[in-house]
Amino acid sequence: MRARDFAHLSLSSVLTQRMRSILTALGIAVGIAAVVLLTSIGEGVRQFVLHEFSQFGTNLIAVNPGRTTTHGVPSGAIASVRPLTLGDADALARLAHVEAMVPGVQGNAETSADGRSRRTTVFGTGPQLLQVWNAKLALGRSLPADNPRTARAFAVLGSKLRSELFGTRNPLGARLRIGGETFRIIGALAPQGQVLGFDLDDTVYIPAGRAMALFDREGLMEIDVRYAADVPSSLMAERIRKVLIQRHGSEDFTITTQEDMLSTLGNILSVLTLAVGALGGISLLVGAVGIFTIMNIGVRERTAEIGLLRALGARRGQILALFLGEAVVLASLGGFAGLAVGAGGAHLLGWLVPALPVKTPWIYALLAELLAAFIGLLAGVLPAQRAARLDPVEALREE
Repeated sequence: MRARDFAHLSLSSVLTQRMRSILTALGIAVGIAAVVLLTSIGEGVRQFVLHEFSQFGTNLIAVNPGRTTTHGVPSGAIASVRPLTLGDADALARLAHVEAMVPGVQGNAETSADGRSRRTTVFGTGPQLLQVWNAKLALGRSLPADNPRTARAFAVLGSKLRSELFGTRNPLGARLRIGGETFRIIGALAPQGQVLGFDLDDTVYIPAGRAMALFDREGLMEIDVRYAADVPSSLMAERIRKVLIQRHGSEDFTITTQEDMLSTLGNILSVLTLAVGALGGISLLVGAVGIFTIMNIGVRERTAEIGLLRALGARRGQILALFLGEAVVLASLGGFAGLAVGAGGAHLLGWLVPALPVKTPWIYALLAELLAAFIGLLAGVLPAQRAARLDPVEALREE
């Protein structure tokens, strides 16, 4: 059988039964569209979360009070035997290869200035805030290198808080009331955006010692350490662990490296992307059942045609390939349609909901299209084998 005749026979049934072919391919199209759309959302969320965590750099280590147990209790949930202190922070800052360090205390308080008030996040930190968090000043200066226990009452505003309290006016030198204390504004940060829902711009930054007194805390909530990029994170974490064990007497703290956190998040979100893509595979299964049913019907309707082809010398392998080709064509057409709908839907969703991160992973789209063709091949095997096994004489008697 010539290739031209083979292609004509494979497509003839698809083209003559257009409505049936469209409905059959629709099941595959819905499955592919669901796979592409869901994986686009999953991949978008994965890249968004990884970007949020990596915007401060990968050479960061966070130390939190309390030790994470093997049962998965979050760090800080168990009361520490000894809280993290400003002395602990100073000791870590003196370690070799440490470039910058900031202690951290976070709370929420009413802030007011120039007749305006706003409840916002108050973050107690240190003079090396800019270096550790890759932040930039819009005006003024950062917190000075005072003794953290007797630091002066200075404050640095986030860009949103500055706009809410002062509008377009210069806030430098103005008095800012936080809770029951008064601070002098010495700087304002450039916009930083949000990190997993935490608005860095709607925040006021004050010395950590002042924040501990303001919120009546005995210890720090976190110590962030930036170290030299060419130093392995495991080595730096071990140095921090040894220093704190010497000071505390036991490992009653949790050390989290940025690399470990990014790796864990990446693995979790990759599994999530695969999981949501697998949900769309259910529609592909439905489409496979549709192709199987239509191919069986096609074998019954074309029994006489099959008998004629066998009588004219067509081999069983050619009959088998003929029906398998028809099944693959149906699945592939449905796959291309679903690919277009899924990618277009993802693009439209990203345009309609800008806050939702959407990114189409084309490797998944290609795999989905190959899967559609493979499903068509599998669904057509049994009907094709049935057609190839027909006795030519008996088949010619069918009408």
